[in-house]
Amino acid sequence: MSSLPDHLDVHLIRILYMLLSEKNVSRVALKLNQPQPSISASLRKLRELTGDPLLVRGARGMVPTQHGESLLRPAKRILDETERLFVRKLPFVAQHEGRTFHIAAPDYLDSQFLPNIVAGLRRESPKSRIVIHGLGPEIDYVRLLSDGDLDLVIANWDEPPEHLHLSKLFEDRIACTMRADCAYAKRTDPDKMTVEDYLSLPHVAPSPMLPGYHGVIDSFLARQNLHRNVAVESAYFGLIPYMLTQTDLVLTTGKQFLKYYEKNLPLKTYVTPIKFPAMRFYQLWHERVHQAGEHKWLRDLISSTAKALVLK
Repeated sequence: MSSLPDHLDVHLIRILYMLLSEKNVSRVALKLNQPQPSISASLRKLRELTGDPLLVRGARGMVPTQHGESLLRPAKRILDETERLFVRKLPFVAQHEGRTFHIAAPDYLDSQFLPNIVAGLRRESPKSRIVIHGLGPEIDYVRLLSDGDLDLVIANWDEPPEHLHLSKLFEDRIACTMRADCAYAKRTDPDKMTVEDYLSLPHVAPSPMLPGYHGVIDSFLARQNLHRNVAVESAYFGLIPYMLTQTDLVLTTGKQFLKYYEKNLPLKTYVTPIKFPAMRFYQLWHERVHQAGEHKWLRDLISSTAKALVLK
């Protein structure tokens, strides 16, 4: 089989398709607004490339050879696929189009943040679907973003991978809370906790989200050569506030997360005696979806949802 030429242009394939469809050199020349000798020269080149006459004389004009007929559908498929390659992508019209979005997020976000994102998506793009994934040390989110199994990750890790795109969402100041009628809470004012008290009290902490990374609180303490007394570690962060109501445990997390539970559970919140930096939440995505209209729309939706949450 002869090898393909180095420069096989799409126009030649279009001429092949039209010659096999029209079965007439003059008609093809007219439709393509080219001189007939030019189309005849292209037919000679195609015959040379395929090793077949392609068109031969029949009783009522030119007819395709058997090999020519076999090339008609492949030529049409190549033209269709090539056209799709270079069709300019139209903006995503959220109200009328539907996509499936895959988001991964931790469960220590404000209790209204993800529900508000879902509500916004249902309101603005009712044909779309959203799949919310959990995060844990067994989840290779970098690979999942790269492979397209995830579209977006919401996180607050100290050092996200530099090759991923990042957009800041909001900051959450750190506080700690415990059961309002536990022994320590009964005798100590919210602004009187000492560093020694804080470190020695029994703490409940979330399980590591990343292999070898123990979260913003313990990572910060380690850099100060400090260590708190973590008595309980839980993979279910959303259940931790309820653990507090039956124990003497202390939870350290963002004020934004605690708002809901302070209203609905008998908790007492303290200003931490250690000046932790605020938790900085952001969204991460891969270069593969950076320019896609539907993903830009999704990121804008999440950004506006975060902004509205902070303003409340």
